[in-house]
Amino acid sequence: MNARVEPELLAHLSNRHLDALEEEAIFVLREVAAAFERPALLFSGGKDSLVLLKCAEKAFGAGRIPYPLLMIDTGHNFSEVTDFRDARARELGAELIVRSVEDSMRRGTVRLSHPGESRNAHQSVTLLEAIEEFRFDALIGGARRDEEKARAKERIFSHRDGFGQWQPKDQRPELWTLFNTRLQPGEHFRVFPISNWTELDVWQYIQREDIALPSIYYAHRREVVERRGLLVPVTPLTPPREGEAVVTRTVRFRTVGDITCTCPVASVAADAAAVVLETLAVDVSERGATRMDDKTSDASMEKRKKDGYF
Repeated sequence: MNARVEPELLAHLSNRHLDALEEEAIFVLREVAAAFERPALLFSGGKDSLVLLKCAEKAFGAGRIPYPLLMIDTGHNFSEVTDFRDARARELGAELIVRSVEDSMRRGTVRLSHPGESRNAHQSVTLLEAIEEFRFDALIGGARRDEEKARAKERIFSHRDGFGQWQPKDQRPELWTLFNTRLQPGEHFRVFPISNWTELDVWQYIQREDIALPSIYYAHRREVVERRGLLVPVTPLTPPREGEAVVTRTVRFRTVGDITCTCPVASVAADAAAVVLETLAVDVSERGATRMDDKTSDASMEKRKKDGYF
């Protein structure tokens, strides 16, 4: 990671602002339940979706979340995360809907340019197919504005047209806590209750609420190779290239996604408190430090979002 932060600072770090952030998230989650007929909560088993799920529990009560959980699975996800996702859904008694990019490939709606191509961007197709299948009119997700430039342009209630596309210059104003949720047939909203949170806020909340996470969010030993300034995990999907040296490092994942485009960072943080300290020192966003697919160009995420990506 970056410069060391002394542990003594943790005792002086306030988390009182988390109450206001949590209150806003709960308000938005309840607003979705009141305003839409067929909402769903996107749930990957990652840290942001687990924070969102905790807020939903507080909004409605454990076991009473009024919308299903939806996961778009590339088939190349870390097993630690998908296993945790399934266990958490069972624990809550929540309905979990999983739709797979591999199913879209079998239908012919997704075609890879070569077998090794990342399936991450192709989630857009499978997501739009799931929206059509279940007629979802609102999808709730854990995206935050601090993650990436395109996501910084999002409203909390982000309108999508009848093709599932996002038009960044045609978003609706959001004054105070007034949200325009009117839809034409075939349109839907993407809703981001933790838009105003930062990575540090998320980890402070995880620490305060003692939220369990998949183990790969904390320090562990893993084989990696250094590539383009990133630590690429060595897996059957991401083997070392000719001339690359495989080394075993102590790492953790700041964000988790498709194996083919998600990288860990060097870290010895073994619990949420230690991650908070590390996060205080970072000067690169989590996506900038860990995502290979965002390094193609500054506009890569915005283009994918316009095409339906979450």
